[in-house]
Amino acid sequence: MTTIGDGARQPDMPAPHEEPKGWGISAVTVVALAAAFVVLWGISEHASMVMPAFLALNLVIAAQPLQKLLERAGLPRWGGMMIVLVVLYLVLAALVGMLVWALWIAAEEIPQYQDKFVELYEQTIAFLGTFGVSEEQVTSSLQGVDPTTIVGTVQNVAGQLSSAGGQLTVLVIALTFLVFDVPGITRRRAVIARQRPRLADALSSFTDGVKSYWIVSTVFGLIVAVIDVAALMILGVPLALVWGVLAFVTNYIPNIGFVLGLVPPALFALLTGGPVDALWVVVIYSVINLVMQSFIQPKFTGDAVGLTPTVTFLSLVFWSAVAGPLGAILAVPLTLAVKTFLVDADPRMSWFSTFLTTADSDAKRDRRRAEKLTGAGA
Repeated sequence: MTTIGDGARQPDMPAPHEEPKGWGISAVTVVALAAAFVVLWGISEHASMVMPAFLALNLVIAAQPLQKLLERAGLPRWGGMMIVLVVLYLVLAALVGMLVWALWIAAEEIPQYQDKFVELYEQTIAFLGTFGVSEEQVTSSLQGVDPTTIVGTVQNVAGQLSSAGGQLTVLVIALTFLVFDVPGITRRRAVIARQRPRLADALSSFTDGVKSYWIVSTVFGLIVAVIDVAALMILGVPLALVWGVLAFVTNYIPNIGFVLGLVPPALFALLTGGPVDALWVVVIYSVINLVMQSFIQPKFTGDAVGLTPTVTFLSLVFWSAVAGPLGAILAVPLTLAVKTFLVDADPRMSWFSTFLTTADSDAKRDRRRAEKLTGAGA
């Protein structure tokens, strides 16, 4: 309110540059949140189709260097596409074969250790009872933890393969169509670059990040798995190759993947070798994870991904809740995709990128962008 000469008060009038135009920020926020909820609900409800299709897109992007290499070698484009498709099929077949073999071996071998599971279970209850808690209280608190049930659950994991088979079918079909759609990418990218240059640049950063993430994660996953298997064999831990496959797969899960791959071999080391062997397994896995994922691997991924550790962990929790196990594996690429379309493609949202990426990743990305533009101009 403002006061005029005679003491009367009149309503404050907004300055011309402050007059509201269109929807207010509150309305825009509410509509945006509602739209995000609908999209996430749709992804959650149809995760069995959406996630395999997105994984297929990631694999095709990761295979682009091979496609370009084959074309530079003088191979026709259609020939390069066929070779890339066969290579991706072989990679999928090898991965699925390893997982099925690991489940098969685990289902056959784990029941042999059921008595030791029961013995360890009883020893744990007795040990907790020494801290002044009666055995009845401990048993009541742990009544849902039945070692025979755990063993049965492990044996019945193979029964869930029907759902996985359906997702694998979607993955293979999407992979086939995406590979044969590669020739149109160059034309579409040129159109986008003319009409939405910032979006084209954001998409280029996304593909660079996805390629770096998958290639480096796969290479380091193999290295970690080989070291783990060698250490487990030296310690005499049963099913060392199975735990190596588990370590390789869980390496794709950021932050907590190594913990998921650590628990089973540490438990079996405790059953067969005692606390000392179990401690050695924990120490070896922790050191390998610290050295590889904290010091060496980031140097190879560089700033193409550039997400902060906090954002990476929160994305893992979020996408796991939305899309299940595949959401955990695809957490980083999914977050990169959201960042591409909602942050990087909109100049008004560039400030928000500072909360998502490491301190110098945006600066290095801008330098790479300038180098590309300079090279294109030359």
